[in-house]
Amino acid sequence: MSAHTAEELTQKKCVPCEGGVPPLSRDEVDLFLAALPGWKASDDRTRIRREWVAKNFMAGIIFFDKVAQVAEDEGHHPDLHLSGYRNVAIEIYTHAIGGLSENDFILAAKIDKIHIDLKKQS
Repeated sequence: MSAHTAEELTQKKCVPCEGGVPPLSRDEVDLFLAALPGWKASDDRTRIRREWVAKNFMAGIIFFDKVAQVAEDEGHHPDLHLSGYRNVAIEIYTHAIGGLSENDFILAAKIDKIHIDLKKQS
């Protein structure tokens, strides 16, 4: 398996997954992650997650609305988390296989292209 760039991933489309295929191996997950700074894999390599601190509550909600549109277009839906009114996190995995597939990294790369108003650093 060759390395992918974030740009290559954004050019792809998620394909329907109804199960019956194995999840990516640890090495494959790590290879995909190398193209997506900011995303981290769970210890068991079954999920990827990224966190942001939005400027305020509405910035987080606006970001989630844009993520929802991309997810719907791709037919691949992440878990969205908002806590502490502006702590935003997205977790992605392929539910049908209980692990990660290329679809997860395609969606992550597309999410990375979505603007989010972040809290200013002090």
